[in-house]
Amino acid sequence: MIKKVVISAAGRGTRMKGLSKDKPKHLIEVNGKPFIFYLLENLKKAGLEDIVIVVGYKKEILEKFISKYDSNITIINQFEKLGNEYGTACPIKCVEDIMGNEQFLSVCGDDLYSVSDIKNMMKDDDYHYVSGTVDEHPETKGVLITEDGYLEKIIEKPKEFVGDLVNTGMYKFTPEIFKIANGVRLSSRGEYELTDSISYLAKRKKVKVKKVKEYWLEFTRPEDVIAVSDFLKNNQI
Repeated sequence: MIKKVVISAAGRGTRMKGLSKDKPKHLIEVNGKPFIFYLLENLKKAGLEDIVIVVGYKKEILEKFISKYDSNITIINQFEKLGNEYGTACPIKCVEDIMGNEQFLSVCGDDLYSVSDIKNMMKDDDYHYVSGTVDEHPETKGVLITEDGYLEKIIEKPKEFVGDLVNTGMYKFTPEIFKIANGVRLSSRGEYELTDSISYLAKRKKVKVKKVKEYWLEFTRPEDVIAVSDFLKNNQI
């Protein structure tokens, strides 16, 4: 039974503009509560009891909220652990000692998924999993190319249409991910990309795809605050 999850919450969230000037975007309030509150609640309801949050920007503010919300949550400072390294693979590299030989889920602190969709990712087997959903504008995201339920590759922001199933950023990993993530090279953007590790595993038929059945909410731009607020009110979440 999978019980562990790592939340990536080290980034500043520059696309939130002034809303994240004095605090991490994960703490921007929606209906009177920080956005990350709703994510944490759904993760717990899904049965994920061992939560690790990788922090960075304005870490002390996020640490203060987490200590009041649940003192049992483990917090890791990415900047102290990895220095100037940057990229989506960094939070995974930070939790190797904690996760050990156990399988775990990985989510971003600015994404919200239903309890049902989280549970659907908790597959206790030897495969890695990536969640995807059909999107009207796949050219703005990473498109998942699949065959018979397996991931073949991820094409980031394709200029031509290659598919409309996009990566939603929720993963299930086996401990194998640590060796791959630690060996990944800097991308052309000068970052350590988690998708590079996933693509490597996909070539070896080790990654399966699970479609989101209920919802995936992004929290990256100012307009998302209103959109998420309306969704939570209308769905009484």
